[in-house]
Amino acid sequence: MSVRLVVKNSSPASVSPYRLLDERNRELTWANQFLDAQTVRQLSLRSLRAYAYDLLHLARWFKTTRHSLGRLNQSLLLEYVRHQLEQPPSPTPQTINHRLCVLRCVYRFHYAQEIPGKSLFQRRYTTRSSLGYGRRQTKITTNLRLRQTRRVIVPLSADQVTRFWKGFRTFRDLAMIALMLQNGLRSCEVLQLQLEDLLLSEARLHVLGKGRKQRFLPLTADTLQVLQNYLHLERPLTNSSALFVSLKGRQRGRSMTTAGLRSLFRHHRLVSRVPQANPHRFRHTFGSDMVRVGISLPALMHLMGHSDIHTTMLYVQLAPEDVWREFARAVEQRVRLSPPEKMS
Repeated sequence: MSVRLVVKNSSPASVSPYRLLDERNRELTWANQFLDAQTVRQLSLRSLRAYAYDLLHLARWFKTTRHSLGRLNQSLLLEYVRHQLEQPPSPTPQTINHRLCVLRCVYRFHYAQEIPGKSLFQRRYTTRSSLGYGRRQTKITTNLRLRQTRRVIVPLSADQVTRFWKGFRTFRDLAMIALMLQNGLRSCEVLQLQLEDLLLSEARLHVLGKGRKQRFLPLTADTLQVLQNYLHLERPLTNSSALFVSLKGRQRGRSMTTAGLRSLFRHHRLVSRVPQANPHRFRHTFGSDMVRVGISLPALMHLMGHSDIHTTMLYVQLAPEDVWREFARAVEQRVRLSPPEKMS
């Protein structure tokens, strides 16, 4: 039996529920100490889980190659990347870069320094302020990092949204979709909502986002109506404080789970014949719609809970028809050129 990852839900609040064990069921101290430290920092369970799986991949590579964290250097780092690229199916550059980032964090955590050895790579890049102003500055990074393809935001069309929306029959499901589509909530943010987060009298919502960042969002009249219908007509009597709970079956009255939401979307993708529909695509649709109607980037950054405005700027991608429409409007408003005088 190789290195494996187990989940201990009964762990104390200061200890990570994700534990790495070797073939003799002994804890991998170097990995679990790092996970415990991230738990003390109050990282979300979702982030801890991602860190744990990255460390699991690293630990299995150590086991296969008989390397260890203490022997790590820049040459072994390159060997680790080659190993990943040669394993079918090859992981994406984003996945490999995330694993490298976690590896560097673990090394700094245990040895209070960067991974030793001469850097084999240098990459120049230019940067400005977060708002895109000021003089460009050239910087050099020596960290090994794979080139990532530029993210392209692909929203759903109005027809796709309508077809998917019509397939729902409960106010609970409509309310969850409305929060993603009209407020840009992430699926995890929707599932984490508590009853106390819904401020009906003020028509606003309290959201706990990534990094435990809090934000308040206004609710549209349509979303507010659907939420009220769900609370008054559908939500079962339960002691659960979660806003969205299961409506039937053995889990009736218990909090909606990630698996339950995933199953819900899978079913409705088949019914509506909109295979592109998923929670994050609805969030992309919200961001793209807001940009098209002219909302400012700082306002959209707050609404979507972004920590970096460069992430928000990904939504500024106009379709060709939008470009032509903007061009026509600009031409109408510019100073008209007077026709040339007739030559005698």
